[in-house]
Amino acid sequence: MRANISSRLSTETPLLKDLISDIKKGEIKIPQFQRKFVWKEQQAIKLLDSISNNYPTGSLLFWRTSTKLATERDIGDFRLPETDDLSPTNYVLDGQQRLTVIYSCLGAPDNEGGFSVGYDLIEEEFVKLSEQYEIHIFPLRWIYNTTKLLNFRTGLTSHPSSEELQIRLDSIIEVITNYRLPVVTLKDLSVEEVCPIFERINSSGTPLSTYDLMVAATWTQSFNLNDEVESIADSLKSKNFDDITGDTILKCLSAAKYRSIKKQSVLSLRKLKRKEMDDLVNNIKEALLKTIDILTTEFKLYSWNFLPYEAIVVIICFIFYNKNNLKQEDITRLRKWFWTSSFSGRYRGASDSFISKDLECIENYILKESDVPGLFNNVPSTNEVKNMLFRSNNSRTRAYILLLASLNPRNITNGIAIDIQNALSIFNKKQYHHIYPQAFLKGLRVHQNKINSIGNICILAASENNYISDKNPNIYIPELIDTLGDEYEKIFQSNLLPVLSKEEYQKLSFDKFLDIRCEEIQKHIKTLCKGVIF
Repeated sequence: MRANISSRLSTETPLLKDLISDIKKGEIKIPQFQRKFVWKEQQAIKLLDSISNNYPTGSLLFWRTSTKLATERDIGDFRLPETDDLSPTNYVLDGQQRLTVIYSCLGAPDNEGGFSVGYDLIEEEFVKLSEQYEIHIFPLRWIYNTTKLLNFRTGLTSHPSSEELQIRLDSIIEVITNYRLPVVTLKDLSVEEVCPIFERINSSGTPLSTYDLMVAATWTQSFNLNDEVESIADSLKSKNFDDITGDTILKCLSAAKYRSIKKQSVLSLRKLKRKEMDDLVNNIKEALLKTIDILTTEFKLYSWNFLPYEAIVVIICFIFYNKNNLKQEDITRLRKWFWTSSFSGRYRGASDSFISKDLECIENYILKESDVPGLFNNVPSTNEVKNMLFRSNNSRTRAYILLLASLNPRNITNGIAIDIQNALSIFNKKQYHHIYPQAFLKGLRVHQNKINSIGNICILAASENNYISDKNPNIYIPELIDTLGDEYEKIFQSNLLPVLSKEEYQKLSFDKFLDIRCEEIQKHIKTLCKGVIF
């Protein structure tokens, strides 16, 4: 394939005015998968300074094709002209930021917005133009406008140093107008061939997602992928799950249609006729609604923020696509798979190929009770639980929060039931509390990892956090036992806190507390992994 691509590659070194002319004609455009313009003013001025010194500023990479991308974005703040569908277009793969600065500073009309720069002939430096006109600052947008350029040059005659300033003006104009940028152009490659190249040279370091690729690819004129994704997201709005990502939706669509979420399978969705796609989208809407229903009712999952793995929602959606209603025994097996997969890390770093194979395996297990080798062999031990750190972006942390939510916890400070839906609607650190406070443990020189063990975390309403603050647990926990009275055991059990006497808590070390609570947590994990609900 390398030889094939290299044979469709050309190089040239156009003048800046030629690039600006192509932009104005609409022959150079930014594909949807490019990032937005992010350069700061100083970066733009630094580029102009490099050009004025005739320094190399790197090459541009274009993709020239007659294929029209479904969605294109204008350069920076500027709206570019439309072109007919027959004209080949140069899509910018690398160099968007530089090209935007060049167009904005040298080619845009005076009355157009964006970053506008002048050259200070006295200080010999580039400056952002202000509204106040100064005779010695040349607006760069006049550089290719002969009339305005000559008028500016004539106006310099009123300056005491006019002769020197005119020489400096001629010099900067000569350098900029003769500056050439190397351009490498890839010709007539497919979207699939171009995207791996873009990923390698993309200076933002942001991988190109399959969704980006699909949005960029050509669909029928009556079909817009963004519209379809928004339609599915809107259907989930009433359940507060409308922030589902485009990539996840594509995987659900591909899993349903091809029983695979591999990139090539997802890309094959482009081949579907409009009627097929419409039917598939409608069926996925229904399957996703059922998926969310079961996630909220069975697992108290009220936000994507607490989903341990994306694969879980894709697989459950796939199951509902293939079976509209689940029997009670199906749901029990689904619970066993959900908790075991979440705590064992089954989908941690899992490839699309692994998840694609699991689609059928888990479908057979949940709906037909066929065996899935290794599924139930990796439930974490008590020691592994103790070493799990409480981190918002960690799948086991999310599973642990859902475990606590399954117990319908009550505030350990006053016994009032915690609003789980509120606590799990967004990850808010104020809703979770170190039972043995951080400041207290740091004073004992306890290692930070041990302090942040999930065994030291409980759900606590944000309004109650101040009560505990950094108090000594050997003092505040016995006080809570007195305050809570006869309800103390039930309240502590709802948080998996050890049910001990006041006297035992008064001398309970952190290490011993962690051992007892992590053992209790591990016992509940095993129970959940058997499909039992509390």
